[in-house]
Amino acid sequence: MLSRNPEQITVSAARRPVRRDEIGTAMTIITEQQILKQQRRSLPDLLAREPGLNLVRTGGAGGTTSIFMRGTNANEVKVRLDGMDINDGSSASGMFDAAQFMTDGIGRIEVLRGPQSGLYGADAMAGVIDITTARGEGRFKPFLRLEGGSYGTFNQVIGLRGSKGRFHYNVTLNHYRMDGFRSIPHYIDRYYGATRAQRHTGNRNDNRGTNIRLGYDVTRNFDLGLTTRLIQSNYHTYSLYDLQSENEGGGHVRERNNTNEAIVRGTAHLVSFDGFFDQVIGLGYMAIRNRWNQTGLYATGPIYYRSDRLKIDWHGTFNFKKYGTVLIGAEHFHDTFDTSHTAGSAYDTGYHTQASMDTTAGYAQYEGNWNKILYGAANVRYDSNSRYGHYVTWRVAPSVHIPHTGTIIKASAGSGFHGPTLYQLFFNQTGSSYSQKGNPDLRAERLIGYDAGVEQKLLHDKLHFGATWYDNKVKNLIQSTLSIDNSSGYSYYQYSYGNVSRARMYGVEAFAEWKPIKTLDFNLTYTWTHARDLTNHLPLQRRPQHKLNFNTSWNPVKDLTLSGNILYVSGWRDLPVIGSEVCSTCGKGHGYFTVDLAASYKINRFVTVFARADNLLNRQYEEPIGYLQPGRAGYGGVTLSY
Repeated sequence: MLSRNPEQITVSAARRPVRRDEIGTAMTIITEQQILKQQRRSLPDLLAREPGLNLVRTGGAGGTTSIFMRGTNANEVKVRLDGMDINDGSSASGMFDAAQFMTDGIGRIEVLRGPQSGLYGADAMAGVIDITTARGEGRFKPFLRLEGGSYGTFNQVIGLRGSKGRFHYNVTLNHYRMDGFRSIPHYIDRYYGATRAQRHTGNRNDNRGTNIRLGYDVTRNFDLGLTTRLIQSNYHTYSLYDLQSENEGGGHVRERNNTNEAIVRGTAHLVSFDGFFDQVIGLGYMAIRNRWNQTGLYATGPIYYRSDRLKIDWHGTFNFKKYGTVLIGAEHFHDTFDTSHTAGSAYDTGYHTQASMDTTAGYAQYEGNWNKILYGAANVRYDSNSRYGHYVTWRVAPSVHIPHTGTIIKASAGSGFHGPTLYQLFFNQTGSSYSQKGNPDLRAERLIGYDAGVEQKLLHDKLHFGATWYDNKVKNLIQSTLSIDNSSGYSYYQYSYGNVSRARMYGVEAFAEWKPIKTLDFNLTYTWTHARDLTNHLPLQRRPQHKLNFNTSWNPVKDLTLSGNILYVSGWRDLPVIGSEVCSTCGKGHGYFTVDLAASYKINRFVTVFARADNLLNRQYEEPIGYLQPGRAGYGGVTLSY
């Protein structure tokens, strides 16, 4: 029988609920309760503290955010919301940008580390981040949260959840605003001789969102579900490159990015033959509309990026009880991409690129155990893409429980792939002295990876610790290419993409969890990462070697919750922003550590007050180089609930 503790149950690792220690996948589960305790309002702030992940954000709230997992590229991590794949098809790399994704309404997040293409296909070669919206249950529960603080922050969230008979619901509306944060470091101001006005120009972010989950239990064995997330954001930024452009005679330079995103998915779930066969059919749609604009003498005018994704999927599980379970499934994706820009001058050429692709996939998995000692799962998947071909991937993930010791030995091995984006395949722009063209002959990136680890439970499960070694090898890495044609007497630059690199990433992930008493817990994680390009034997960009995170929460008295967090990240190689060097790892990012505190007190059943302090020691650090991250900041507010 499964544990009722949601922190011990994984759904994503096997596409069905199983205990997390019954499968060899290295994973982290984040619950809604943990999100509320730490008062993490945005997905980047939440995931930055998780093992195996490194988040890189170009400035404060709203800046482009990349998620690196186990040293791999950010576009090799698949992100899903309620079963819908939500990586950004409108971007050049196809990565998921977490910048405008807020945590309101989220019920749990599962981070699966290691190649997961055997179940989840393209883009899951580094791992999967699976996000699930909270289900409404019980009586009608409305709430209102107001929050304000540093950097012109003023946030409002209103929501309601509950159930009525067979109908259950969870609806959240939010508005987040930040105004005045400046991401340009002081040494760059000095280098370019910034004026007083330039030194007081900052970024502004305005984010509005809606998150809805509805469900209806038609019968005891048949239910329908609908989830929707809408995001509308306006991000105004003034970066070091805008400062540089102004001081080179570019006039009054500002950048503005407007994004509209919609994610919708409906499901039908049926359990047949007294639980023997459990199946789900789903239909999902995602649309992204980006408009980027820059003012100033060298402004290029608005650039539009648009993408749509339609997904139809089905999977069913046969439960053979003591003989295990068999999962089979199929998916079909239709992706479209559209980008356009109107020419502004002879040096600012226009372009319009449209393209689409289809992917059809089928997969199967066996999961079972032998005498409750040896557990595990094995899967295989076939993907057929209309643009870059056919790929077979696999994964095995055993787990051994040594009886009467509390010792668990885990391991996994698998393959993964990441397909080229429609931008990389077909983008086409030709100027007077350059061209940028996609490469329709690109192949998918390929990965083989494995990990092995041990976990130990002691003191009646109050103490839990362990470590995992991982090793990934990647080939056919897609990178930008440059060739120069001097045949006409002047240099003509030709930019494109090619499968030109190989890489290896290996390291260790370790953790310790201790809950000495019911009201107090400690959590410590450590990640060591070694990531190198095997083509030129250089370290990979923006992959710190060491990361340590310590978190504790305490309920000293009823209705009072305290939480503290210490994060340390070591130095990394990066692109320099001052000087003549152009290689991507010639710069050295400095390590940093931050201290965060949070507290909340429930005055009565209707009113809860809260406060938090981020970066309490006011550490000034950049990640990436050239983009300052927020210093000491304080926030506070009130939640009204019924």
